[in-house]
Amino acid sequence: MELKAFLKEAANVKPTKRQMNWYETEFYAFVHFTMPTALDAEIGDGTEDEMLFNPYDLNCDEWVEAVKAAGMKGIVLTAKHHDGFCLWPSKYTEHCVKNSKLWKDGKGDVVKECAEACRRGGIKFGVYLSPWDRNAKSYGTDEYNDFYCHQLEELLTGYGELFMLWFDGACFEGPGGRKQVYDFPRYIELIRKYQPNAVIFNDHGPDVRWCGNEGGNARRGEWAVVPKELCFRCETQTGEGPMVDQGSLDFIQNYDGNIGEINNIMYSRGLVFAGAEIDMSMRPGWFYHPSQEAHSLERLFNTYLNSVGNNTSFNLNVPPMPSGRLDPRDIARLKELGDLISSEFAEEKKIDYELTREDVSPTQSKFTLKFKNGNQRIRYVVLREDIENFGQRVENFHIAYKDGDEQFFEGFTVGHKKICKLRDFYLDKIFIFVTSARDRAEFRDITLYTCPDPVE
Repeated sequence: MELKAFLKEAANVKPTKRQMNWYETEFYAFVHFTMPTALDAEIGDGTEDEMLFNPYDLNCDEWVEAVKAAGMKGIVLTAKHHDGFCLWPSKYTEHCVKNSKLWKDGKGDVVKECAEACRRGGIKFGVYLSPWDRNAKSYGTDEYNDFYCHQLEELLTGYGELFMLWFDGACFEGPGGRKQVYDFPRYIELIRKYQPNAVIFNDHGPDVRWCGNEGGNARRGEWAVVPKELCFRCETQTGEGPMVDQGSLDFIQNYDGNIGEINNIMYSRGLVFAGAEIDMSMRPGWFYHPSQEAHSLERLFNTYLNSVGNNTSFNLNVPPMPSGRLDPRDIARLKELGDLISSEFAEEKKIDYELTREDVSPTQSKFTLKFKNGNQRIRYVVLREDIENFGQRVENFHIAYKDGDEQFFEGFTVGHKKICKLRDFYLDKIFIFVTSARDRAEFRDITLYTCPDPVE
């Protein structure tokens, strides 16, 4: 395929309705809470005494209120981590809460309590179900996939609507050195059958992919349109790249820096839509440790800007204490984060403007935004492409304060949302130049935010 025709196809790769709903969720919570919480550890080995798990003061409504205070719109609960301990009374294992006799005499169900609290609080609920199970005797055999699907079906059918199923890629040797081959096509088929509106997170799709790190770092330009070699479980929406006969992308990894850029996708066997999620814990560890403290407000806010504001979602882990309550310090930090986000992007800080557009070429455009109320101290420019109807197109842009191209912000991709943080410039107009795009840039909206004048 010729490059021009290929880029035309690339410009029109679009998300599904499921993926758009996930993008609009933007910011949600991971809750790592299971056997390692009781052990003050990061991973269990599957031999733990179930009686160790005793969340005697479990309060999922507190979880919901805390994450809502931060501005989050959902919770993804670790229903089963790598140790195989299940937070619901599974019929298919004894390594679960039904044998946590100190807690509700073995009749407790954390998944149920969390799901119901999310519904009461008006936020979404999803689950993490580790494919790696260090307790299951069948791990490493064909029978394990039957076992896993039974547990997956329990979660899919017993706890109401789920917005996300989260699978990591952990896969280690089972008993006798057996390596488990996960039957992901079968897992996906079950999810589509029982929870057709839920997105599936996995390294290779089919809906949401990993950004490649757990440090809260997005790429300088984050593409949701990526080679099928990276996310082979997604639907291919284009033909092969014009250089496919000159090389291979079979080596591509989530942590590569330029997975969606033109010099890479030209070698692909086709392109798919798979947005990235940034997952990070608000503490150094994924599970609660008394010796640790939450990250600074500055780091959490900057990660928000670098995720939600860089064409990804932000899945921030909030680990409860062994009692089932959240650390009061974490509750306070989440409130600080939510207050800061709300303050920086408050409705009353929006700047009214008159917009004119000039298409310099089929793929280059100049947008002039003249402020209706004269000079304003501008802090943020928030760009959103209309990816639902047109796909992700912008490759490079910059923001300037003169028509003569005196730029003060350089950007790359836009996608669902790009938050451009400025240095509080005092202006009466700005210019946005799209210098490179795969087709005509189509913005869903452009929003500007002011900041208070400095105190003299």
